[in-house]
Amino acid sequence: MLQTSGKAILLLLLLGLAPTAAAWNAAGHRISAMIAWENLDQACQAAVTTILRGHPDFDRWLARSKDVDPGRTAFVEASTWPDDIRRDQRFYTAGDEEPTPTLPGFPDMERRLDWHYVDRPIKEGAAVRKAPAGDIERQIERLARVIGNPRASRAERAYALPWLIHLVGDAHQPLHAASRYLPDGRSDQGGNTVRIVNPFNTRHPETTLHRYWDDLPGPPWLRDGRLAAAVSSLTTRHAPPQRGTAAAQWIDESWRLARDHAYPPGADEVPTIGPDFHRQALEIANRRVSEAGYRLADLLRTVLANREAPSWKESSQPDMRRVSRETCASGD
Repeated sequence: MLQTSGKAILLLLLLGLAPTAAAWNAAGHRISAMIAWENLDQACQAAVTTILRGHPDFDRWLARSKDVDPGRTAFVEASTWPDDIRRDQRFYTAGDEEPTPTLPGFPDMERRLDWHYVDRPIKEGAAVRKAPAGDIERQIERLARVIGNPRASRAERAYALPWLIHLVGDAHQPLHAASRYLPDGRSDQGGNTVRIVNPFNTRHPETTLHRYWDDLPGPPWLRDGRLAAAVSSLTTRHAPPQRGTAAAQWIDESWRLARDHAYPPGADEVPTIGPDFHRQALEIANRRVSEAGYRLADLLRTVLANREAPSWKESSQPDMRRVSRETCASGD
């Protein structure tokens, strides 16, 4: 009988190839954020750290990790914040709950669930009961403008940056950009209404197709040394993609991947994920979280370059200065 070494098992876990609970909403976002951080120069790292220090949850982020670099910790942990607030009682879901009191440092306390996706029909010309839900493309563009605006307040930029980090990752998940529509015009909500059997995850063998894709990059506890190892493996395998900071391009890529590869073959009412489909899905997911990281770094360099220093009288953090277009404004 073949013996599997402990090191090999760890590698399988890190790459999402073992049947373990996972979530793109945590591991995948941290992977993309870490890749982005490693592709920012020191001046840009200082600039985004300065912005994140203005966020009310900055200290909470630092408490989650053993990383000695507070800037890197905050940047990586901020990547999951827009999902974390779904379970945070300080916030509310519009249409389902009463608004909660607006706390200092936040523009409001709404969870903004429709910012994460767009329900673009996979089949061109499909009957659609109402306009596709979701606002991810417009929000990425708007948030980038806020972060790059030196006249925006410290609180505005600190609120916008975790959202931007997160939504760039979401834009690269195929089922955050597409849905199948039923003959009556109803959406399957990015695969959220599609039940599947996943024999590669013994803890959650029955789930939705959307969660299956969310779970591919790695276990939700992935942090610190294990996160660094996963990032090193992925960046070795996946070189930076063609440059481009347009959200529309990323979403179109995800839509095409969803159309061609996101749904398992066959007409079974509850399809079972097969080994070939699973292998291909893992490769797509790992490539997409890597691309999201590289592109997030490109986007941040673009929006933070050549900006005048903000006049934040309430901030004890150094101002950002004008530098060449190849670097970010420094936080030193």
